[in-house]
Amino acid sequence: MSEPVITEPAGWINLPDLAERFGLSISKVNQMIKDGDLLFVRRDGVRLVPAELVANDTVLKHLPGVLNVLRDAGYNDEEAFRWLYEADPSVGGSAAIALGGPQAREVKRRAQALGF
Repeated sequence: MSEPVITEPAGWINLPDLAERFGLSISKVNQMIKDGDLLFVRRDGVRLVPAELVANDTVLKHLPGVLNVLRDAGYNDEEAFRWLYEADPSVGGSAAIALGGPQAREVKRRAQALGF
């Protein structure tokens, strides 16, 4: 079986820039990560958040729920990132992209199915 194709985020946001964008302290952003409301990936030693997971001044509405379900299914953050960014034309490109649109509930349903 071949490896799934992983799409790259359209962009990355580092944590200090994200804190500024959200109007929060960096410690509050770190708490969001610890609480499972936000996902980051290390790239070249820097903690970065995929731009698609952010909507204006907050995270996407369904992101915390999807991350919770993925963690309950045993996914670590890197595996959750890979799942969110695995190429999937049926939801518009990837689960991460779909979370920002009308297919967000479908993404959540698919994540829930991973636990069974």
